[in-house]
Amino acid sequence: MKITISENKYELGTLAAQSGIMAIQHALANKARIAIILATGASQFEMLENLICADIDWSRVTIFHLDEYIGLPDDHRASFRRYLHERVVDKLPSLYRFVGVNGSANNIDREIERLNKLIGEQEIDVCFAGIGENAHLAFNDPPADFTTTVPFLKVNLDEACRQQQLGEKWFSTLDDVPLQAISMSIHQIMQSGVLILSIPDRRKAQAVKMALEGPVTNAVPASIVQQHPDCRVFLDTESASLLSE
Repeated sequence: MKITISENKYELGTLAAQSGIMAIQHALANKARIAIILATGASQFEMLENLICADIDWSRVTIFHLDEYIGLPDDHRASFRRYLHERVVDKLPSLYRFVGVNGSANNIDREIERLNKLIGEQEIDVCFAGIGENAHLAFNDPPADFTTTVPFLKVNLDEACRQQQLGEKWFSTLDDVPLQAISMSIHQIMQSGVLILSIPDRRKAQAVKMALEGPVTNAVPASIVQQHPDCRVFLDTESASLLSE
């Protein structure tokens, strides 16, 4: 695991994107088509701004995303499909394919089957993600399932996770935050060739310390990244403030 600490979240986003761009370009040099995973949320703003400006042949790239609320329409301001369309997909007209997670599908089990089939046909070259204030990875809240091998699954959101979404101003009240989501599994995330984590802000400092310096445990879902063969963690001075080194 390689950790880079930046002075601020803007530099963090630039460096994380540069690392991911190099990984994408390396994959494209060796394969006709590749697949990547993108995360959403406030932690990804600066990284995505830099990523979409890169010299990448997007016509050879498929994008999956990590998770989506169940029951939230795609025009809601908190919809992750909307987030990715506005910030990425609509700005990349040559993109080969975007595989969105339809959390408002009439049949959620069938939607999960669709996603599992599609991602099962791909090798994921690069995954961009963050971690939550409760150290969740995607929407795998503690205690996360470290054993399932299904790529996507239905999960319940704990109160700490839902409070974070409220605190980031995606919802007006806690009651507005959905109770469930479709999330990429821990196992699927860990299959990515390169894992790039962008984690700014002091509110994430305790989660960062537990994930990077504590034991690997499903009570701290993001701690699993310690076992990834090529995990690159990008922090700012605030999110890194509780690290011992």
